Amino acid sequence: PEALFPRRTASVLFAGFRALGMYSGSLPHVLRFHQRHREFYLVVAVGSSFHTYNVSDPSPLPSNALLQDITCLAADRMLVFASYGSLLHAFARNKEVVHIYEGHKADIHLLQPFGDHVISVDVDNVLIVWDVQSEEEYLQMNFDKAVFAVSAIMHPSTYLNKILLGSEQGSLQLWNIKSNKLLHSFPGWGSGVTTLEQAPAVDVVAIGLVSGYIIVHNIKFDETLMKFEQDWGPVTTISFRTDGHPVMAAGSAIGHIALWDLEEKKLISQMRNAHTTAIAGLSFVHGEPLLITNGADNAIRIWIFDGPGGGGRLLRYRMGHSAPPTKIRYHGQNGQQILSAGQDGTLQSFSTVHERFNKSLGHGSINKKKSKKKGLRYDTLALPPIMAFASVDISTCGNFAVIGLSTGHVDVYNMQSGIHRGRYGKEKAHEGAIRGVAVDGLNQLAITAGSDGLIKFWKFKTTELVHSTNLASSLSGILLHRDSGILGIASDDFSISVLDVETRKIVRKFSGHLGKINDMAFSPDGRWLISASMDCTIKTWDLPSGCLIDSFLLDSAAVSITMSPTGDFLASSHVDDLGIYLWSNRSLYSLVSLRPLPTDHESSVIMLPRTCPAQGICWMKMSKLVNLGILAQKSDFYIQLEEALRTNEYTSPLNLLKVMGPSNIETELRGLAPEGGGSVEVMQSFLRLIGMMLNTKCDFELAQAYLALFLKLHLKITSSEPALLEEISKLSAQLEETWVHLQTLFNQSLCVLNYMKSALL
Repeated sequence: PEALFPRRTASVLFAGFRALGMYSGSLPHVLRFHQRHREFYLVVAVGSSFHTYNVSDPSPLPSNALLQDITCLAADRMLVFASYGSLLHAFARNKEVVHIYEGHKADIHLLQPFGDHVISVDVDNVLIVWDVQSEEEYLQMNFDKAVFAVSAIMHPSTYLNKILLGSEQGSLQLWNIKSNKLLHSFPGWGSGVTTLEQAPAVDVVAIGLVSGYIIVHNIKFDETLMKFEQDWGPVTTISFRTDGHPVMAAGSAIGHIALWDLEEKKLISQMRNAHTTAIAGLSFVHGEPLLITNGADNAIRIWIFDGPGGGGRLLRYRMGHSAPPTKIRYHGQNGQQILSAGQDGTLQSFSTVHERFNKSLGHGSINKKKSKKKGLRYDTLALPPIMAFASVDISTCGNFAVIGLSTGHVDVYNMQSGIHRGRYGKEKAHEGAIRGVAVDGLNQLAITAGSDGLIKFWKFKTTELVHSTNLASSLSGILLHRDSGILGIASDDFSISVLDVETRKIVRKFSGHLGKINDMAFSPDGRWLISASMDCTIKTWDLPSGCLIDSFLLDSAAVSITMSPTGDFLASSHVDDLGIYLWSNRSLYSLVSLRPLPTDHESSVIMLPRTCPAQGICWMKMSKLVNLGILAQKSDFYIQLEEALRTNEYTSPLNLLKVMGPSNIETELRGLAPEGGGSVEVMQSFLRLIGMMLNTKCDFELAQAYLALFLKLHLKITSSEPALLEEISKLSAQLEETWVHLQTLFNQSLCVLNYMKSALL
């Protein structure tokens, strides 16, 4: 019924906080120089926002997010321009949107800042020149897509009011924007233009082609000065050194960079596999031997040219996974590091505090010595991508690893020596594949789960079978909460069972997911079990009450989830997504009403958090934790208070309250307020109970204690509700009257005592 299960579509327990491990996409970066700071800043688009880095210390400043992913990025000395779809936005102070330019009918794919103007070109071949401040169109130009499809744009240095356009057909055009005149056409070199770059010399432009050729051309005299070819496919980006070395760098579609000597007109060095994807952006820092690159492999790299041979060495970098993470787990007890295994084969550690603490733990290899000789790129002994940390567990002491195999075998190895120390079962532990292994907190039991539907308990040291539990369905995974001895079991029928390791009995069973359960996580205190499924939901189950208390729906399914050991964040990774997403636990910084939900509860889709922390979340790690109390199911005390509103008989609820302990009393009183699942009427009823206690002149100190706790918990709502203020006014008068009576009794007693003292003397 609606009354028992009020409709709720969003998560009340978790709020999107921020995304980790996202550094670069397929768009080229922008390099800016800040005149006042005298520093170079790097701007990189990441999803719907962009990050600004100081080149000398790459710590990101994320911008506010746009409604969709950024598809084009550019910048001048004051503003950053970013577009999605047909809308162009200008950001000031690297953060907030100050201008929006509307006029394109198709998606924008090229941008060029141009003094007090900015130029944008859409995929329908419409070029618009905008006045930056007024947001008005200064000029619109239309090109025939079949003849001249604009594919690159640049402003030649010292060429006032002029822009150079390159086309997919290979020809180039030089235009005067102010007079709207075509000044010169260049026939091209028989291949589409991919990029245009100003050389350090005036009038000279480098032109990158689809064919892999790079043409260094004087546009004033229409004369080709030199021509280079790289056989790695299209040229994606070009940059020139300006620190006294005549060197040009060119990026390719397969991640290699070529370095060309412009005096000798020859190749001087290759930087192979600088990125695992196409080189999206490539910029030499002006006057310095530094090269900045970025790519769709989610990496930004800064290379320094300070050695012989002309090649660069890696100086600094920011990188995440280049393929989606498959498994994430919090590591350590402070909740500040998340270990992540990805489809790219690497294991990485991401800090929730600051990116400078991130670490890449590399790619595993069967033979490290051979791997070092050959180099990782050519390592035929490299291990395949880590798919899971399951089917593997480490004993509490850290000395043993338990490994389950798809063949049904479970083996124990020594962590230090790698020596085989035992096997569970005569030949096999299970007939089917092993779906999970766990070792309890005292190294007494090893628990194994198989696709045969069996949970088996073994003596850890002797490998003797102690007990076996048969579940009706094939199992897909298990998770042990060592402190409480509770085992979460995910089944292939999309249900979750909870098993007490001590009694070896199923104590809870949850159903409601409509797809395969990908992962589970316990809250640190073992009260909640959180599950993620291919139905794109993340559900939170309360173990003491056996209820579903929270559920939210996402655009893409979470493949792995993990809860911080401090309880402040839930982290998730998702299908076809490079990021790790943090969700703040609202119960730590606000009062949360956890009403039970029906198992078929339907949630509306909520967005994944952005790379910048969510607005409006006051994160107070040092604040006092809020005790949520029980779920908003009506307790006996609550029902008695409701009944007393009708009968005006308060003896029964008072008797219930008297037998409760301090924590239970606080829990009951918290649940009286609307945000705790109660109502103003029931709060009124409680205040009338206090009035009854004062009237009977019994349990005076108890009434004072109850009232003090009530006001401490609910002072804010009490002061804002007229009905409660009226009850408080009545109580105030009663208390004053009672205190007067008590003061009279005290005075009488003191008078008698003083008389007796003086009489004795």
